[in-house]
Amino acid sequence: MGESTRTGQLTNPDHSLRWIILAMVVGVLFTGGIIFYSLRSGVNQGEDNASSALSPATQAPEDKPVAALGRIAPLGEIIKLSASPGSFGGAKVARVLVKEGDKVKEGQVVAVLDSYEQKAAAVVSAQESVRVAQADLAIIEAGAKRGEIAAQESQVRKAQAELEQNFAVNQAALANLVKQLEGEKLEQQATIDRLQAEVNQAANDDRRYRSLAENGAIAMADWEQRRLNLETSNQRLREAQARLMKTEATLEEQIREQQSVRDKDAQTMVLERESARATLSQIAEIRPVDVQKAKAELNLAMARFQEARAELDTALVRAPVDSQVLKIYTRPGEKVSDTNGILDLGITSQMIVVAEVYENDIGRVELGQTAWVRSENDSFSGELEGRVTNIGLRIGKNDVLDSDPAADIDARVVEVKIALSPSASKTVAGLSNAKVVVKIEPDSAPPSAPN
Repeated sequence: MGESTRTGQLTNPDHSLRWIILAMVVGVLFTGGIIFYSLRSGVNQGEDNASSALSPATQAPEDKPVAALGRIAPLGEIIKLSASPGSFGGAKVARVLVKEGDKVKEGQVVAVLDSYEQKAAAVVSAQESVRVAQADLAIIEAGAKRGEIAAQESQVRKAQAELEQNFAVNQAALANLVKQLEGEKLEQQATIDRLQAEVNQAANDDRRYRSLAENGAIAMADWEQRRLNLETSNQRLREAQARLMKTEATLEEQIREQQSVRDKDAQTMVLERESARATLSQIAEIRPVDVQKAKAELNLAMARFQEARAELDTALVRAPVDSQVLKIYTRPGEKVSDTNGILDLGITSQMIVVAEVYENDIGRVELGQTAWVRSENDSFSGELEGRVTNIGLRIGKNDVLDSDPAADIDARVVEVKIALSPSASKTVAGLSNAKVVVKIEPDSAPPSAPN
């Protein structure tokens, strides 16, 4: 008993001493780590500060090149060629006389509208009216009794010619409506055939999935989905058939109205012709007023002829300048696109870059400065040289978006146009709207002329 007590008294102090030593070691390590981290941070900060203090300013802001995003465009931008305002909206293209990439001259016909034939018939009719009026004037100016009789006979011929010509014009309009009806039928019938094929496919799926569902191979919900697809396809088919019937009814009504107009005009012309024949026996003495009237009728006929020729020209689409065909949007038989028109033209012999310079940089851009252009998407290699030729007068939002997702898409910019050199223009002649990066050298502008 006495030995145990002495042993415990000797053992307990050793155990406590080990814990004290362990705690001291951990404290020393913790304190040393803190001191090491503080010293290292101080050294790094001092190095950074020293590096910042020692690095000189490479360039003043006003000496740095002005950087901007831009796009390539032909001189004068892209010209969207469309139908004349008088025929726009329902006009269809009958022929396109050029291909993409073709060079065209100013005034060259590049497309013909489907109204050309009808308007050409109107020109022929007006030209014949001029000839009849010239003949009437010549007969009246002859002044003889026989001349008056011949003049009246000319009126009969004129009435007959107008009858035939008016009938031809109305018949051309009627033929155009019939052609339109046939085209609409073909177009909508193609849609119906496609929808019928979808119905047939949906019906096959319905039968197959129904059999599988009844045999327990699939869930009933899968068959019900195929049943719903079949009903939807049938509904679309019925709607297309209804549209076809409505279109046919509308165009057939227009055809009947045009036939009525044709018959009514023909009846009126017949009455005028018969009236002219009836006055052959009532020829009176020639008076100066008759000559004046004949001249006025000739002038009126010539004015109508010029009007018909001008109207015929609206069925021809001409190139406004020497340029190149960039893109064709409307093909023969299609309606003219409200958005894109018929085709795009561009003066590709001189290409430009439309750069969007930030508002806070525009003060450092001047006419004549050298600009270097490179492709952002590698559409061409190397850098192209150009000169600043125009600085916009309006500040707006940028249209050429930066590929950086953190870029400001609502940045305020000014459009600056840069003319490329002839060799550079040839390089990018087929790259309209390509995205580029522009660098404008601030000190490259030629000196201004003295006042």
